[in-house]
Amino acid sequence: MSYESILVEDRNGVIIVTVNRPQALNALNNAVFLDLIKLMDEDLPTRKGLKGVVITGAGQKAFVAGADIKEFLDLPESSGGEHLAKRGHDTFFKIENFHKPVVAAVNGFALGGGCELAMACHMRVAGEKARFGQPEVNLGLIPGYGGTQRLTQLIGKGRAMEYTLTGDMISASKALEIGLANHVVEPGTEVDKAIEIIEKIASKAPLAIAKSIEAINAAIDQSKDGYQVELKGFRDLTLSKDFQEGASAFIEKRTANFKGV
Repeated sequence: MSYESILVEDRNGVIIVTVNRPQALNALNNAVFLDLIKLMDEDLPTRKGLKGVVITGAGQKAFVAGADIKEFLDLPESSGGEHLAKRGHDTFFKIENFHKPVVAAVNGFALGGGCELAMACHMRVAGEKARFGQPEVNLGLIPGYGGTQRLTQLIGKGRAMEYTLTGDMISASKALEIGLANHVVEPGTEVDKAIEIIEKIASKAPLAIAKSIEAINAAIDQSKDGYQVELKGFRDLTLSKDFQEGASAFIEKRTANFKGV
């Protein structure tokens, strides 16, 4: 499958997705969004042996340094940028709700839409030089791709207020401290660490992984009862062959051979 603004590489079932606009610090524009939608809707669902996805940015300066502000000019007076924000919401929900783990390998600036993209992923591995932030107030805007919600969910209301209202950047070490990053690694090893995490997850029961992602996401989705999602997921899994295999392997003291059924 061909793409205009992202690179897609299969490393033994781990799909490495690279936002490939280094001349623009990998800023998100319409082409990137169209590519990400194609990836999530058409490409990944057809791949056999898929273990997970790593999203990163081309070059050494930026993961994604923000949205392409040029697209924010000359917006229709009737709706303003609502369609742009909805496009971001819809695309990032696809990432957040994907049934396989999606890990952001943050190799530089993750600002504005870039921070929002990273937060839509299930986990974030940051290089020591990575910088996160929601600086939209400097443009007279607020985060529009889910940033006000996901930042609050990840680091708490008080910290989210401070970083959103000041537009201050968050260092990698601070991101780790406050729960925005899962790991901080040496520059250049972000993707390797992300692959390591996905490979570990791939050794577990795939149905249980998908149900875990669904239930955890439901905990912060106000339209859902997270406890009911958990209850249904637990019930469904107890009826699966993978559970029978996992339980038998535990009792027999052997490695389980999960089939995803």
